[in-house]
Amino acid sequence: MRITRVLSAALLALGLAVSPAVADSTPSASPSDGGDAPTEAGTSFRTATEFEQGQTATASASTGDYLYWSFPADAGQRPTVRASVKLPEGAESSSTWQIDVYDGLRRRQACQYGAQTRTAGAGAGSVELSCTLRTVRAWSEEWADDPLPGTYYLRLTTTRLATADLGLPVGVEVEVDSKDVGGSAAVDGSLAEPLVPGIAVASGQEDEDSSAGAVLSSLEPDDGWASDWWSDRWVWTALGAALAALAGIGGYTLTRGSGRPRHVPPPPPGA
Repeated sequence: MRITRVLSAALLALGLAVSPAVADSTPSASPSDGGDAPTEAGTSFRTATEFEQGQTATASASTGDYLYWSFPADAGQRPTVRASVKLPEGAESSSTWQIDVYDGLRRRQACQYGAQTRTAGAGAGSVELSCTLRTVRAWSEEWADDPLPGTYYLRLTTTRLATADLGLPVGVEVEVDSKDVGGSAAVDGSLAEPLVPGIAVASGQEDEDSSAGAVLSSLEPDDGWASDWWSDRWVWTALGAALAALAGIGGYTLTRGSGRPRHVPPPPPGA
């Protein structure tokens, strides 16, 4: 009976701990319902067109243009950027297209996997590109180039193009979604502010109690920027500690037995 009670308590602790952890670890790639997707692109970092994760941004441009968009990414997310380029029918030669992703400090971020650069042959109708970034960290060392929470910039352009095809019209579609990695990527620390355009100027003006306002990026995750210390990693840590304690109790119960063995006589009175 004692062993049964120990096992029942262990199963109850497992159920209570797993429920919130599973809820926190579900993918968060749900499309954004608010606002219309943009139909144009910027031509530089400063004029990058903002769009939310889950939206499909479109643009009409010319071959040879540099196209820029920006989107928010928060700690614990692993963004995947996809771009589809509808090529002009009059192209006489092949062309090479590339997407690059930069963080809020305008540091180019490497792709974990995906076709970041592709070459379309002459007469091809379209080309598909993708880039899956590393998981965004809540905090990082100053010398590291880890992705951090804030605004991310997407740039699309051609890296090789025949002169005769320069200036031909193209149609572009870009979209971003993320997988919520959860506590497995959590770190002990967080940024004071997300890396979004204008945040440093706004912070300085607040300290000086100035009436002039900085132009902040309007991009923000639906549930706000993550600044809490909580993650489901704490749940699994507590679960491990509880199971270790229960295993110790169970082991002690099994080895201790129910009392004095029958073949051992009781001690004499007064011993």
